[in-house]
Amino acid sequence: MGYYINVTPDIYIYVEDINPGGSNKTIFFIHGWPGNHNLFEYQYNQLPKKGYRCIGMDIRGFGRSARPWSGYDYNQLSDDVRTVADALKLNDFILCGHSTGGAIAIRYMARHHGHGVRKLALFAAAAPSLIQRSYFPYGLSRQAVLDIIHGTYTDRPQMLKNFGNMIFHNYVTPELSDWIFNLGLEASSWGTEAVANTWLGEEGLFNDLTKINVPTLILHGYNDKICLYPLALAQKKGISNAKLVPFECCGHFLFYDQMEKFNKELEKFIDE
Repeated sequence: MGYYINVTPDIYIYVEDINPGGSNKTIFFIHGWPGNHNLFEYQYNQLPKKGYRCIGMDIRGFGRSARPWSGYDYNQLSDDVRTVADALKLNDFILCGHSTGGAIAIRYMARHHGHGVRKLALFAAAAPSLIQRSYFPYGLSRQAVLDIIHGTYTDRPQMLKNFGNMIFHNYVTPELSDWIFNLGLEASSWGTEAVANTWLGEEGLFNDLTKINVPTLILHGYNDKICLYPLALAQKKGISNAKLVPFECCGHFLFYDQMEKFNKELEKFIDE
């Protein structure tokens, strides 16, 4: 089932709700940049077979959601998640976030005190900082993000192709790669750029990690070229009740690179 949920009178969020009549185990997915909810297709077509309810939203500016000019900081994006959760009357759910979606999930846990969340799962999360800082030398260079922003405004298709060349460690078919590329093209260019700008400015996620008080699963590939593996170690250190499962021979899109292991680890965590 698909829904459009208004977060303001003029701004709506698209939500896909798979198996809404399933068990009381609800999994709420937040996608990463620059895709949309469809990135979790290979979880949506497996987990409901086990009775789970799967919910995926397109963050503003991406997929089928509205494309406002502003509102792409983590505060607003996490507020959008809260509006969706309230509109669907979600409670006792598992919140999952990939890459930038992981950063949004972390901000949600801190800003909204984990409202309704029973467990948290982070997949190659862009936290506590995607970029290198004087006190955190483990991320991408600032220039790498500036290049993404420049490419968004000068040749977005080429920028997306370059990004796509970095997200996998193992072989995927050209067709799968093209599909993910096209999901990126569905986003607004200004939303694509604005989220990248958020990476440059956000530092509050360091404190946000310490405010998470639910069981947390961290899945991260050793060979991730976008959110480098030391980010996962920082998440593990910052979250009091966290379990880190490293994925060997695995890149940034671990739910494709190691699909079977990914689904198995997520399902095990949900059922614990």
